[in-house]
Amino acid sequence: MDSTRNQLIRLIEQEYIPRENIERALNTTGISPDGKTWLKFIDHLLLWLGGLALAFSAMFFIAYNWDELGRFAKFGMVEALIVLAVLAYWKLDQHNMAAKVALLMAAIFLGVLLALYGQTYQTGADPWQLFFNWALLMLPWTVIGLFPAIWILWIALINLSIVLYYTTFASAFGFIFGSDAGMLWALFAFNTVALTIWELLSHKWQWLAERWAVRLLAIGSGVSISWLTIFSIIDYRDTDSIAGIVWLAWLGGMYYVYRNIRHDLFMLAGIALSGIVVAITFMARHLLDGLEAGGLLLIAFMIIGMGAGAAVWLRNIHREWQS
Repeated sequence: MDSTRNQLIRLIEQEYIPRENIERALNTTGISPDGKTWLKFIDHLLLWLGGLALAFSAMFFIAYNWDELGRFAKFGMVEALIVLAVLAYWKLDQHNMAAKVALLMAAIFLGVLLALYGQTYQTGADPWQLFFNWALLMLPWTVIGLFPAIWILWIALINLSIVLYYTTFASAFGFIFGSDAGMLWALFAFNTVALTIWELLSHKWQWLAERWAVRLLAIGSGVSISWLTIFSIIDYRDTDSIAGIVWLAWLGGMYYVYRNIRHDLFMLAGIALSGIVVAITFMARHLLDGLEAGGLLLIAFMIIGMGAGAAVWLRNIHREWQS
């Protein structure tokens, strides 16, 4: 279904709404925010900033007063904050924004508690285990929270765990891929699966229909496969040729879904950027060795031309969706 904003734009472009009545139409349809909408936005913004400030201030307070605070004081302070945050979520309406902020604060305090435990008792655990255990322990809160922000935090922790794991250990498939390649493949697989599941479930659960969260997952998936393709171009090996095939399949899938099924100009802009970067890398790999300065000039013209072509393509698609 078309949005109210797009319908109004179409009516204005077709001159069904006179210019002198545009402002009135914007106010009537609620597209232009009124005073109550601005107050609600400021209220939520201050609530989020206050919650995050409180969460991080507790962490910085413990770090700054590390020598002055005793072991039990540190643990008691963090555990008390976790209990208070959970109680606030329990007492407040679960659909209230304050309750969701309280649950997110509890998840952050949980990470502080794990870091405090590891630093105090010097467990010798690798850094990736801290973030993986953090994600594992906060998973029940993530499930019951029904809140995209806390799910994105959980996904970010898993991504960070993967990066730190491959930084600490060689890839489990090191005989096929190098450590960096294995890390990128793992990130691509995880973020792509998360993106697919999120999009499928967003049709059923309205609270998942936050486009900013989906776009972050798409960025994680696209950056990983684009880097793998770039690596295969710069340092070609037979085992890396699959990256280009997977990249092409990813481009085709993203184009089909967000061009025909779920219209999203941001996603199409992302695949256009990925295509430009990979194409320029391929041309640079084969032109700079022989043409030198002439190759640099040619690549500069290609970047300008491809960027302009992508902008025109996106503009035409946008017009087509609104027609």
